[in-house]
Amino acid sequence: MTATAPPPTRLSAPSPTRLWTPSRVLVTRSAAERPHGQRVLARLEAAGVSDVELLAGDRLPNLRGDGDRAAFMRAKDTLAVVVPPRSKRTLQPIAPSADWRFDLAEGCPAHCQYCYLAGSLSGPPVTRVFADLDEVLGDLDGYVGRGSVTSGTVERGGEGTTFEASCYTDPLAIEHLTGGLAAAVTHFGTHDWPGPVQLRATTKFDDVAGLLDLPHGGRTRLRFSVNAASVARRFEGATSPVAGRVAALAAVAAAGYPVGLTIAPIMPLEGWREEYGDLLDAVAAALPAGADLTVECITHRFTPGSKETLLDWYPRTRLEMDEARRTTKRGKFGSVKHVYPKETMAGLRGWFEAALPERLPQARLLYWT
Repeated sequence: MTATAPPPTRLSAPSPTRLWTPSRVLVTRSAAERPHGQRVLARLEAAGVSDVELLAGDRLPNLRGDGDRAAFMRAKDTLAVVVPPRSKRTLQPIAPSADWRFDLAEGCPAHCQYCYLAGSLSGPPVTRVFADLDEVLGDLDGYVGRGSVTSGTVERGGEGTTFEASCYTDPLAIEHLTGGLAAAVTHFGTHDWPGPVQLRATTKFDDVAGLLDLPHGGRTRLRFSVNAASVARRFEGATSPVAGRVAALAAVAAAGYPVGLTIAPIMPLEGWREEYGDLLDAVAAALPAGADLTVECITHRFTPGSKETLLDWYPRTRLEMDEARRTTKRGKFGSVKHVYPKETMAGLRGWFEAALPERLPQARLLYWT
């Protein structure tokens, strides 16, 4: 008689430490007609969101305001459900993360003072949920096997064709209001794909209860963005505590998901070795045995445009954005990015490349940037 392996130990999802309730919701006419838009409306009603305005057309009202702090906060507290331009359905590669990106939403309700969206999205920081999710998911077959970031590479070819769903949003931050991430996970787990695929999503939140029992089929890698305690405490406003994210990581790993750490943005603050060491030790203690774990390491950087926007959003920030203390990198089209000097980068990278195999021997480092 052949012995059967015991089922994996299931962990209860941590109680969510933060659930965003928008103060205002705008829904365009076309979005309200889409099946996903209707599902979002039902969730908003169930969540007790009262200020929901169904617009007569597809144009959002002017949300820019007077450009003052109050206007910024009103925009951050606004959720818009829209149908994006058809051009957004043509997917783009998103190196070094994935072969392709598709967007469940744009914008995020968190208040990270280093927010990379400040340099990526224009206009007021409204969170826009896209109601054409069903059509987007239906289009993905045509991209399978056509990527170049992970598909066909020696290092990451085993991941199949990868699709990033959190390039311009934190999907778990709004999941209780949209259900979009669960719909994508279920589609990836149950669809008959023409080749191997993987959905990827990153979050700074911990409300994973609705994901644990989904038929994910091992085709979704949920990554949790984590940082040293002092970085999270100073600069990651309106997010779940790092301890909650680590508990959520453990819960989804126990539910059979491949998981990941996105350690970002890495900053060499005082005592950084001890703090990042404590972080890695906490993850090692929480993860169930045999977890499929990857790590992505991203150091802090900024552009002239993102610095201007962030100082406008968070005028009292203590985030270091001093060009004189940085090295300037220029892209092939003339873009400018300020990164840590070579010596600082070498010290950070050397420490992580030694600490990761020592403290998390099962982890696979995907990239350092």
